[in-house]
Amino acid sequence: MLSKRPSSGPVTQQSKLLPSLFDQIDEGQCLRVFHVGPALPETVDFFSRYRCKLHFVDLFAELPIVSNEEDNPSLGQQFGDLLQFSPETRFNICLFWDLFNFLGSDAITAFLKELRPYLRSGCLAHGFTVHNLKTAQSNQLYGIGESDTLRLRNRPAELPGYAPHNQSQMKTLLSGFTFERSVLLPDSRLELLLRIKA
Repeated sequence: MLSKRPSSGPVTQQSKLLPSLFDQIDEGQCLRVFHVGPALPETVDFFSRYRCKLHFVDLFAELPIVSNEEDNPSLGQQFGDLLQFSPETRFNICLFWDLFNFLGSDAITAFLKELRPYLRSGCLAHGFTVHNLKTAQSNQLYGIGESDTLRLRNRPAELPGYAPHNQSQMKTLLSGFTFERSVLLPDSRLELLLRIKA
C-alpha cells in the first residue's frame, strides 16, 4: 500500500517479497548486487549495513533498446557494452525493478544471455511485471528504504518503449529463472521473486 507524500518527495511501498530475499542472506556474507537504475541515496544507505559491492547500471537511461534499424548494433552488442563487469564478478542479488516492461522479447533474451555468466549459483532476483497487459505505465524510480519497504520517486519524464509482459509470458522469457513467489498488487502489477536455475 502506498503512503501519502508531498508532491516532490518519495513514496513508501510495503513489499512482501523483499524480506524473503534478504532473509536468505548471511550477515557475514560478502554480497554482489546488480541494481538496474540510478544509485538512489536510500538504496546505498540500506546496503551499507551489509558487506557488499553494488553495481548500478541505469538501463532505463538507454531506452529504447532496439535493433531494428541498419545503423543499430545487435541487441547482444548493446547489452554487452552496457554490462561491462570484471570477468570474476558473480552476483548474489539482481534488482530488475520494472525493466522487463520496457524491453521486447528479443531484448529480454539478449539481456539475460549477456548477464547470465555473471550470476552466482542460487542468485536471487526481484522485479515487477503486470497482471493485465492493459495496466497503465508507472513512471517510478525504485529504491530500498528497509528490507520490507520500497521508496518510489516519480521520474521526470515518461520512459519510452512501454510494452509489458504478463506473468505467463515472463515465465517463458525468463526460463533461466524459477519463479519462487509472486504477489498481486492493488494497481494490477505483480511483484516477483526469482531464483536462477542451476
